Amino acid sequence: MEGHTTSKRPNTVTSFFRYNLVAILATGIDFIVLIVLTEIAGLWYLASTVLAAIAGAITAFVLGRYWVFVSTESKYYHQAFRYFLVASGSVVLNSLGVYFFTDIVEFQYIISKTISAILVGVGYNYTLSRFFVFK
Repeated sequence: MEGHTTSKRPNTVTSFFRYNLVAILATGIDFIVLIVLTEIAGLWYLASTVLAAIAGAITAFVLGRYWVFVSTESKYYHQAFRYFLVASGSVVLNSLGVYFFTDIVEFQYIISKTISAILVGVGYNYTLSRFFVFK
C-alpha cells in the first residue's frame, strides 16, 4: 500500500549494514554490466560506465526503499525523483572519476572504476540516500 508501511524502520546501524550489503550487490551489477557492454558488446568504456551505473542505481533504489531504510511512507515518485537527483550526481562523479583515472592517470578502466566507486560510495551516496532520499 503506497504511502503506508507496516514495518518499523530499521535503526541507523542496521540500515548502514543493509546499505553496504546492497551497495555490494548494486556495485556487482554495475561491474557486470560494465564488463559485458565493454568487452562483449564492444561499447566505448565511458558509455558502458554510464549505462552500468544506471543499472546499479535502479537496484539500489528499489532495495533502499523496501529493505535498507524501509521508507514507504513517502510517495514512490517523490523518492524516485530525489533518488534520480542523487543518482545523476553519482553517475557524473563516477564517470568523471573513471575518465580521470583511465585517461589522465592511465590506469586500466576496471581499476579506475573500482577507485571511483569506493570514493563516491563512501563520500556521497550513503549520506544523501539516508538524509535526502529516504528521510
